Amino acid sequence: MKDQIAQAFEEKFLCSDKFSQKVETLVKQYNITYIDAIIQFCEDNSLEIESVPKLMTKPLKEKLKCEAIQLNFLKKTSRAMLKF
Repeated sequence: MKDQIAQAFEEKFLCSDKFSQKVETLVKQYNITYIDAIIQFCEDNSLEIESVPKLMTKPLKEKLKCEAIQLNFLKKTSRAMLKF
């Protein structure tokens, strides 16, 4: 009984790990960008784009950031410290 409830709960509600795994699967399966995969996932699951930042894991955010820099959506930033 508890296993059924836990499984139903897990299927119904989305956690950040599950969301990131689904996005990664879409990227690999259809050879699309992370931006497109997130949008596609939101459309398929009736999820609002505004709720996505709460669901993203840190590695997914980094991949999305790198992709945005490559597509010139974000400026390149350097956080390296120069020591004299």
